[in-house]
Amino acid sequence: MEAIRKGGREISDQVLIQKVKSGNDHAFRLLVEKYRNDLFRTIFAVLRDQKEAEDAAQEVFLKIYTSLPQYEDQGFKTWITRIAVNHAIDVKRKRDRRQEDTLEIVEYDFQGSQSESVEAEIINKERRTLVHKKLNELPANYRHVIYDFYIAEKSYQQMAEEQNVGIKTIETKLYRARLWMKKHWKEDDFS
Repeated sequence: MEAIRKGGREISDQVLIQKVKSGNDHAFRLLVEKYRNDLFRTIFAVLRDQKEAEDAAQEVFLKIYTSLPQYEDQGFKTWITRIAVNHAIDVKRKRDRRQEDTLEIVEYDFQGSQSESVEAEIINKERRTLVHKKLNELPANYRHVIYDFYIAEKSYQQMAEEQNVGIKTIETKLYRARLWMKKHWKEDDFS
């Protein structure tokens, strides 16, 4: 049974959980202190973004707090880790959907006016499909930086702030992504 030290004595998770269930918010703060680093690392492993992971960790602790009445002594750390992983996956899916939606908007703008011929519309659709396919071929660490720079048209500064890294790191990632594309793609691939 896992326990934390408080004032020279150990308090088990089960005791803290019972206190939280009976309305003791201080007991929940002790649980948060005990598990916040573990949950943050778990969430960060899925999201790979510090700010998103911090926000998601706060949301997870809220979920844990509101779900505690349903907890049935099945291994607290395992239970909260499962909540954290599921929430992180949901956040990642939403983020990916937002990127896809943005890409569709950019593609729609690229499509041009309604007066285009049916042939031009079909060619544009094929080109968009090809761009999607090619973006998905990129390794994940390159796909994000290429998407942000070329599709979302973010500056190095914006990207560095969002990823919580230096501008030089963004420059290096873009440089390596371009090298990867030159090595693995041919110009004929896009025609």
